[in-house]
Formats: sequence, C-alpha cells, structure tokens
Amino acid sequence: MLLVFDVGNTNIVAGVYEDRKLLDVWRLSTNPPRTSDEYGMIAINLFEKANLNYKDVDAVVVSSVVPNIMYSLEHMIRKYFCVEPLVVGPGVKTGINIKYDNPKEVGADRIVNAVAALEIYKRSLIIVDFGTATTFCAVGEKGDYYGGCISPGIKISSDALFERAAKLPRIELVKPPTVICKNTVSSMQAGIIYGYVGLVDYIVNKMMDEMIKLGEKKPYVVATGGLAKLISSESRTIQEVNPILTLEGLRIIYEKNR
Repeated sequence: MLLVFDVGNTNIVAGVYEDRKLLDVWRLSTNPPRTSDEYGMIAINLFEKANLNYKDVDAVVVSSVVPNIMYSLEHMIRKYFCVEPLVVGPGVKTGINIKYDNPKEVGADRIVNAVAALEIYKRSLIIVDFGTATTFCAVGEKGDYYGGCISPGIKISSDALFERAAKLPRIELVKPPTVICKNTVSSMQAGIIYGYVGLVDYIVNKMMDEMIKLGEKKPYVVATGGLAKLISSESRTIQEVNPILTLEGLRIIYEKNR
C-alpha cells in the first residue's frame, strides 16, 4: 500500500492507496508541537478504524508547506512504517517545467496539484486550491508551470473581519440565499462568500486572457480544497471540483519516481 500526506498550514490530509485505488482519506489538524510518537499512534488508530493493516504500507510520499513539522513526521514514518519517505521537492521527478523566477519558491502542494491535473485532464489548466490561502496556478498543455497568484483564504478573511471589527461576531461559512440581507450574520456571510466568488471569477478570467496570449488554448478550470464546493456552486468559471486532486498528484509522483 501507498500512504500519502498533504501537509498544509491548517490540516494534514492523508490517503492510503492500493495500486491506484484510494482506500481511505483522513484529515488531521496541523500541530507542529506534536511528537513523532503522537503522530504514529494517530496513524495506527486510523488504520485500525478503517480495518487496514498499517504494516502493509511499503511506500510513503509527503508534500508539505510547513517545514517545522517535517522532522516529527519523517521520524514517525521511519519508525512506524519502516520506510524512507519520498518528500516532494528539488530532485524529485514531476514532469513539470517550472517557469517561476525562483522555482524553489513554488509550494510543493501547487506542483503536486499541477502534476495531477495535467495527468488527468491533459490540457491547459487553471487550478484553484481553496486552503488556508487560496492559490491560482496556470499550467500549460505541455507541462509548463507559468505561475499564478495567492490570496487570503476564505477562513482567514472571515476571521480577520471578526477580530478587527468590535461589533461583528464570528460566523459560520454558510451561503445565504440573497445578497440583500436583513441581519448582521447573513450580511457578513453574503459579503464573504459572494465577494469571494467575485474574486475567484475575476482572477480566473484574467489568467485565461494571459494564458491565451502565451499561446495556450482556453484553459480548463479545476478547483480543489476544503471549501471548493461552496464557492464553485456560484462561480461562473470553475468547471470541475476534484476534492482528491492533491492526493492523486502524490500517487502519480510516486509512480514517476519509484
């Protein structure tokens, strides 16, 4: 079995594969002070809950944007799974030609998403990943990673409004039926969610225009991440939501490097 970890600033998403079949997915909070043994016990319990044997894992792939968690996570993998993890970074085969000024600056999660989307859709792409930050990535049909942009995530925007405005409450991210709202909570929900839809559609349209000028065909727009479905339900530009895009990218990178 193949175990994959997508380590984000807020959550760690783990998945376990048997060949190309995804058997289960787990989501944990990202907690840098947690020890390798704590991560090990959590992992073993998750395997047992899913009626899987953790001793059947013979390979592990990790993508991380949180450097200070990696010592504990890598040590846990070596101790409990008895394998050397493949960590996505310089020297790992991806098939992506990074056009960034400094390729090392590109988050591993963005490259993993690009690998998966290119393998699955085989065309020019815009990938929108709704995580702690929302990232927009432009990927050419031949594997050129042109770059993209980064905006504050929806949760960050919501928390900032609550923390900086004395009379505004913390709210649940639920889409109200209208933008003309008659109470404070609905007004905040409408402003954040519909406002974010506008942000996404404007950036995607601008990226489309720029990619066409670069000689690409009109790109296909794929979204992933925890809040992708919430925004895509109103977006005019998002064409598909793929909730396991990053996990699939990690599996594909393992196949390219084994």
